[in-house]
Amino acid sequence: MSEKNSEQAMAASGERKRVVLAYSGGLDTTCLVPYLQNQGYDVICVFAAVGQFGTRADMEAVREKALTLGAVASYAIDMREEYCDVAVADAIRANAMYENKYPLLSALSRPIICKHLVDIAHKEGAVAIAHGCTGKGNDQVRFELECIALDPEIEVLGPVRDWDLTTRLSEIEYCAANGIEIEVTKSSPYSIDENVWGRAIECGILEDPWNVPPADAWTITANPQDAPDEPTVVEIEFEQGLPVAVDGKRMGLLKLVEHLNEVAGKNGYGRIDMIEDRVVGLKSRECYEQPAALTIINAHKALESLCLPGDLLACKLDLEHEWARCVYRGLWYTPLKESIDAFIANTQKTVSGTVRIELYKGSCTVTGLKSDSSMYDFGLATYDDGDTYDRTAAKGFMDLFGLPNKVWAQRGAGAAKEA
Repeated sequence: MSEKNSEQAMAASGERKRVVLAYSGGLDTTCLVPYLQNQGYDVICVFAAVGQFGTRADMEAVREKALTLGAVASYAIDMREEYCDVAVADAIRANAMYENKYPLLSALSRPIICKHLVDIAHKEGAVAIAHGCTGKGNDQVRFELECIALDPEIEVLGPVRDWDLTTRLSEIEYCAANGIEIEVTKSSPYSIDENVWGRAIECGILEDPWNVPPADAWTITANPQDAPDEPTVVEIEFEQGLPVAVDGKRMGLLKLVEHLNEVAGKNGYGRIDMIEDRVVGLKSRECYEQPAALTIINAHKALESLCLPGDLLACKLDLEHEWARCVYRGLWYTPLKESIDAFIANTQKTVSGTVRIELYKGSCTVTGLKSDSSMYDFGLATYDDGDTYDRTAAKGFMDLFGLPNKVWAQRGAGAAKEA
């Protein structure tokens, strides 16, 4: 039966259509449960745990909250390990820094979440997927493009773009009028998106780029001025481009990221305050806390400089920026992104070794590198005893390398004399 005929059959029988809601438990999606019900849908909530909460009890509380709002079914799925092993791992190999400023964060989690949303929609017989993104944000693009890439026949709804609750204040008042308990208040209207890879903070006082971010905006990084007076030194071991151990202790990627978030955060490292170019065409002031992400990417870049040839590094850098743009724009499930993945995966075969990092009052400094696949040759690099570099080859190289410049200069000189 076609989707249209299926909907007609449900309408004739009085059966309500089903919609899967990407449910965060925050302001927008809390309002959306009763709103979608009023539009004639049975709502199935899916809470994707990618690092917002630390315990199963927290996840269960969010799942149960959706049921109290009237959802006919509610899922709370712990995606943290999948998120790290798939999306974060790819981002580390790609040194994924959007606009060369911050490690991709919210955009990185959406492909994993969308995969589960589509799977549950199929399982529950839902005709649509809904999200709580506004018409001014990036996430509407990511949810809709990535869900459609996984199932081009499913409808994706963005109700927040259409309803009358046009401001966060009006949403807060809507919840109060309908007896819905929320944590957001009029006096502290931050919008937070958090996962194991870091935190994104926007709205409120942060919307004025001249305002200094208040102290309460930061929660996982210490004020650098208050950080320990002695540096913390850590050694991160990589295998084929991915971190596998810290200070000699092997651990899975999720545990490793959590550990470095704590260590680097205590040392005041990982804060970003930037003006960002959104997909929808506007600039936005965004703050991020990403201690582990910045530490790992800095270390990974340093190790790549030791293990990869210069021309490959230069080409990879261009593709890293393209990879980040693809993911930021919701183009995870595309041939371009997948092709760049294949290139990057090939570059990482020899990126194994150990990086020593010094964390101190908001800074992160690479102080040592070692690798069995290092391209650094002491004999070629040294100016002291043991020098193996053949200087006699330099003159011939200079003659050939500089030949085009020499010919150009000669032609230019001749033309000047004739004039």
